[in-house]
Amino acid sequence: MRRLIGEILVESGLSPERLKKALDLQKKRGGRIGTLLIRLNFVSEDELLKALGVQLGLPVLADFGEIDRELALKLPITYAKKAVVLPLRRENGTVLAATAEPLSLATVDDLRVLFHADIALGLASGEKILDTVNRLHSEEMNKAEDTVQQMEDDDLSFLAAELEEPTDLLEVTDDAPIIRLVNSLLSQAIRERASDIHIEPFEKDLVARFRIDGILYNILTIQKRYQASIASRVKIMSGLNIAEKRLPQDGGMRIKIGGKDVDVRVSIVPISFGERIVLRLLYRESAMLPLEQIGFSRGNLDHFNQLITRPHGIILVTGPTGSGKTTTLYASLSKINSPDKNIITIEDPIEYQLKGIGQIQVNAKINLTFAAGLRSVLRQDPDVILVGEIRDGETAEIAIQAALTGHLVFSTLHTNDAAGAVTRLIDMKIEPFLISSSVMAILAQRLVRVLCKECREPYEITPAEMEELELNTSTGATVYRARGCENCFNTGYLGRKAIYELLLVDDEIRQLIMKNTDAATIRAAAMQRGMRTLRQDGADNVLQGVTSIEEVVRVTQREV
Repeated sequence: MRRLIGEILVESGLSPERLKKALDLQKKRGGRIGTLLIRLNFVSEDELLKALGVQLGLPVLADFGEIDRELALKLPITYAKKAVVLPLRRENGTVLAATAEPLSLATVDDLRVLFHADIALGLASGEKILDTVNRLHSEEMNKAEDTVQQMEDDDLSFLAAELEEPTDLLEVTDDAPIIRLVNSLLSQAIRERASDIHIEPFEKDLVARFRIDGILYNILTIQKRYQASIASRVKIMSGLNIAEKRLPQDGGMRIKIGGKDVDVRVSIVPISFGERIVLRLLYRESAMLPLEQIGFSRGNLDHFNQLITRPHGIILVTGPTGSGKTTTLYASLSKINSPDKNIITIEDPIEYQLKGIGQIQVNAKINLTFAAGLRSVLRQDPDVILVGEIRDGETAEIAIQAALTGHLVFSTLHTNDAAGAVTRLIDMKIEPFLISSSVMAILAQRLVRVLCKECREPYEITPAEMEELELNTSTGATVYRARGCENCFNTGYLGRKAIYELLLVDDEIRQLIMKNTDAATIRAAAMQRGMRTLRQDGADNVLQGVTSIEEVVRVTQREV
């Protein structure tokens, strides 16, 4: 007689009281006891798998080992995801399959018929199985260049028809070449961690480019005759007017590829050779990084954590477009978000939804500007306000008044460094005494690419490079440079992190601001008081082997 799963779990350390609570809940609601125990956080999925292994006499697969791709891909992705099962390989004529549902006899029968072999089961978590299924099918999906080659070989050229998007693009079975091409571009871009897809028309062809870690790479060239079809397909997917080809259009879509939810912002602009398409990919799972993981040094992190818990004042984040300002601000809000705080944001656009935070989308067409939105927000009894960007003196003035009347305000400015934010506000006709009494700190930032750990090359830093990085070390340190391998798609880099320059507005800096001092003097005073510049923070990352000298020099300006 098979032992009860509850008894096995109690022997493994589950308290009888917790088991009884789960059994009582099962009587009321039904369902499997194992599922209820996990939902109640009484056991982990791994603990339940081990207990199931003992109960059923099945092995728990900590590692899938070598997977027979042809065998695994023979099982349709929709069935594999629904049944939570993955064929791994043949062993002595028997097919070994990983499953999270070992009691489903129908699945075993289906596999036996499909593979004409006996089936041996191993236990694995549902998440691990689904991740592997998505990865295998994503890798199998044709690259965009293969699709283009097939289109050219078949000499097919016809317009994509409107159709309802599938739940997951990996499950698409449509043979229309334009549909397959656009889906392949999206799939490949997500697989290679691209943030943007550019489809650019020229006189005789189209060029598709991916922006990966901030750098654009040419991916493939497409024949000119497919231009209208590709533009129409993208418009259909993003809900735009396919008949309008003379005016710019903005739209969006939400897609799912390989189990990943991705929001896509679409911009189409007519140029001399046709319509230029840019798709911005926003990855939901990577939206919310904690402050500790985005690049702060220990000292800057301690200072910044103190700043964001203060009751009032302004914290400004500066840097060019694409320098990670929004990520830093979202991480800050998430850190201080709690039920006792009323946090409201005004953004253009809202990039990610933040749970428990009210977010307002700027809409210039109905005169909902940053300034107008900020006035309304102040009547909502907020504790913390995020203004997406201070673009004019009116917005700056209202933000400063909000800070002076007891609100904590976050906002951004487009300046090259932290000290430059002060002169920018003065240029907006803000009185220096208002700036000095409201601004607590200014954070400048840039993004540097992180070296791929699989292929980075060590070497001894040269005196010229030490001078370039403003290093004072007398002996040559070991640093790393990019090389390139399959793991990083031959770029030498994998991912990005931020480097920071944190200017704290203390009494001495306030006095300089009150005197309408220039940015260079404020910067020099801040450095004397311990501020580390962007280049110095980048140099620390070079010495730690995180990034290369070329990256730091590329994104920072040298002060003269």
